[in-house]
Amino acid sequence: MKKDEIVEVLKNSYPREVRKGLVKTIIEKEKNDDEFAIKEQYKIMNQIFSYVLQQSGWEMGTDSSSWDASPLEVMIEVFPKLSTTKWYNQQQLETQQKVEIEIQGE
Repeated sequence: MKKDEIVEVLKNSYPREVRKGLVKTIIEKEKNDDEFAIKEQYKIMNQIFSYVLQQSGWEMGTDSSSWDASPLEVMIEVFPKLSTTKWYNQQQLETQQKVEIEIQGE
């Protein structure tokens, strides 16, 4: 499925207020260090992100120059202000670490 199609499906599946509220709740719980609530919100976001990865046919690139960041771009487009969350930063860090491991494992 193409990036714009995935964005459209997610926007149709989750009304704007729901998407906005999810990110707002994540930011609030992260600020308060409410670990239980954070885990619950992250679980929801991870399920949606897994769907995006699956639908995009995403595969890990062989090196950092061919890295496909489109799944995270989809998430940012669908969820306002997601890039300000620790969840988003964690996804970027995990991605970077996986690329480094792949490069070292050559």
